[in-house]
Amino acid sequence: MKKIIVSIIIPSFNTKEVTLRCIKTIVENTEISYEVILVDNASTDGTVEAVKLLKIENCKLKIFCNSKNMGFARAVNQGIKIAKGEYVLLLNSDVFVKKGSIEKMVEFAQKTSDCGVVGGKLVFANGETQHSVMVFPTICQTIRKYWLGKKDPAIPREVAVVDAVVGAAFLVTPKAKDIVGLMDERYFMYFEDLDYCRRVKRAGLATYYLP
Repeated sequence: MKKIIVSIIIPSFNTKEVTLRCIKTIVENTEISYEVILVDNASTDGTVEAVKLLKIENCKLKIFCNSKNMGFARAVNQGIKIAKGEYVLLLNSDVFVKKGSIEKMVEFAQKTSDCGVVGGKLVFANGETQHSVMVFPTICQTIRKYWLGKKDPAIPREVAVVDAVVGAAFLVTPKAKDIVGLMDERYFMYFEDLDYCRRVKRAGLATYYLP
């Protein structure tokens, strides 16, 4: 049986159309050995039924259904617990994967010894780059931004070590899985990615932005 390199975990909640397209773009544009784990938070728009009807060859697809909306962090953790891949890629259901992008993230992580998390470049439908790099919140940062009107740091144009990346395309390495573990489920939605990257740094690992 072929070894699974990366488990792609997609939390969903009433996002049927984009979820279907997300999975299709993974299949069309990914050659590395992978599995897709859809964790559905009790969607009422037919997401699960539509995904079950997908006829996709050579795609290992698991579906985990919750009876109510458990939030992002808990859904992600449910996926991680049943993942068979060496790496884990958290992917928002409205992300459409470009050819070779998942391979590039994994290859970078494999050759970077201190890597805990890799965040990919996110681009809106109009071609504009999404600001997906964050700094850890501190009192000084708050004063700079809200009292002094300072802007957030510019998006790096090259590979860079950063404080945190958003969880929309968030690759977790085996080292981070072993040392840092799961997402903090006290965050229902938002900030769980920031918190995870902070824990990665405290563990002596780094978060990378890979444009």
